[in-house]
Amino acid sequence: MLSSQVSFFPMVHFILFVFTASTIFHLQQRLAKIQPTWEFETLVLAPTESPTSPPLRGMWTINAIGRLGNQMGEYATLYALAKMNGRPAFIPAEMHSTLAPIFRITLPVLHGTTASKIPWQNYHLNDWMEEEYRHIPGEYVRLTGYPCSWTFYHHLRHEILREFTLHDHVREEAQKFLRGLQVNGRQPGTFVGVHVRRGDYVQVMPNVWKGVVADQRYLEQALDWFRTRYNSPIFVVTSNGMAWCRQNINSSRGDVVFAGNGIESSPAKDFALLTQCNHTIMTIGTFGIWAAYLAGGETIYLANYTLPDSPFLKIFKPEAAFLPEWVGIAADLSPLLKH
Repeated sequence: MLSSQVSFFPMVHFILFVFTASTIFHLQQRLAKIQPTWEFETLVLAPTESPTSPPLRGMWTINAIGRLGNQMGEYATLYALAKMNGRPAFIPAEMHSTLAPIFRITLPVLHGTTASKIPWQNYHLNDWMEEEYRHIPGEYVRLTGYPCSWTFYHHLRHEILREFTLHDHVREEAQKFLRGLQVNGRQPGTFVGVHVRRGDYVQVMPNVWKGVVADQRYLEQALDWFRTRYNSPIFVVTSNGMAWCRQNINSSRGDVVFAGNGIESSPAKDFALLTQCNHTIMTIGTFGIWAAYLAGGETIYLANYTLPDSPFLKIFKPEAAFLPEWVGIAADLSPLLKH
């Protein structure tokens, strides 16, 4: 009788040990599966916070409208305002498709199926920074409009330049092209990117906005401005109206090259060429503004290209579009005065 009790209690202890060990093992396995998922969600929901800061609440995004220049402005504005207001920023999938093939952008993507389930509060932005934008209410905000002004993001210039860093293969293709250029048989001393915006603007500016696009005289003045200041510059011309450029830009000096492909649906080549130059000549449009902003150096732009009563000036402030250190050459408005 005594021997059976002795054998029974060790068996009970053994069974309890096995049960406890098994339970602990399975709990560890479940925690191991849960932990990575939790860490991933924390990183996605708070892409701009530091490891020691509290998780950011809500979700901000912005409309993805327009072509490359517009969407760069929208991205940079979202980046800056979300950080200013302490909110996590996400970009639409359409914006990612436009920007990611060219730049090393870091904001996470908000896919359409997720976006459709969120109770967004739309918040319209002017094309320039307003004081009220520093305190935008709401956790789930979708910014709207066509913001593209340095007044939103210039205080974060270093971060914006990092976001719009070209992918290596895009930059290297542009630099390879530039290295092969010569001015009258010699290596250029300075590279000046020239962007001539034409396309729909040729009709839209005079007929809708009471304005003009750059003409032959403006471009001659802009090229001569650099010729008087730099030794052996070369002008790298890109445009969505290259036939007009070939007819109206004098290339007889051997210092003008007509480059790029002018294809608006795949603008990476033209944009990369402009940003890899030392300086910029632009006409109108956000494509040229962003090329100049990323290139740095000196910039010549077309100034006062609308009549004083133009409706364009109600949605566009030149002083908020062009950096103060850029140099403006006034447009010839006489063609508008003839009508």
